[in-house]
Amino acid sequence: MTRASALVFATAGWLAATTAALAGAGDYPLVQALEARVTLGDTSITSKVTVSVDRLMEENRLKRVTDALKHGGYPNFFTALRMLPPIGWVEVNKRRVELRYAREDQRPSGRRLILVADKPMFFLGDPAKAKPGFELTVIELNIDAKGAITGSMAGAARVKPSLEGDVILEDYAEALVTLSSSPR
Repeated sequence: MTRASALVFATAGWLAATTAALAGAGDYPLVQALEARVTLGDTSITSKVTVSVDRLMEENRLKRVTDALKHGGYPNFFTALRMLPPIGWVEVNKRRVELRYAREDQRPSGRRLILVADKPMFFLGDPAKAKPGFELTVIELNIDAKGAITGSMAGAARVKPSLEGDVILEDYAEALVTLSSSPR
C-alpha cells in the first residue's frame, strides 16, 4: 500500500467515524414548546415553556465548566458558566433566561439533553423564602426515538458533578416542574 493510499484510507475512516458520531446527535437548532406542570400543596399550575437550543457546547468549554465543578465545586462552576456565551434560551410567561450549558447523551430509548441557565427562572411559593445560592435554571429533557419529550425543570437550583464528571441537579429551591411535549 502506498503512502497516499494509506492517507486516503485514514481520512475516510476519520470521516466515517465523525459522521457516525454526528448522526447520533440531535438536530440543532432546536426550538420546542413544552407543557409545564407543578403542584405545590393543594395548588396545581400548568403553563407553557419554550426551549431554544442553537447548538451544543464545544468540548473545550464543556471541559472548562465541568473541571471547575469537579475541582472547585458549585461556586467555581457558576463563575465559569457565566463567562460562556449563550447557546440558547428558555422562556416562561415572557421571562427569558439564557442557556450557557447544553450536553446531550445518547440513551437506548433516545437521547437526554441537559440544559443550564446562569440565572434562576423562578422561585415557586413564597418569594420571601427564596433560597440564596440557588442561582441556576436546570432542565433535563428525554427525547425518545419518535421525538416525544418528557423531562423536568428546576427554576432555582444548584448542581454537583456526577460520578462521570457531568453536571447533575444537586438541589432545587421549591418544587420540580414536569415537562412534556404534549398534554397527558
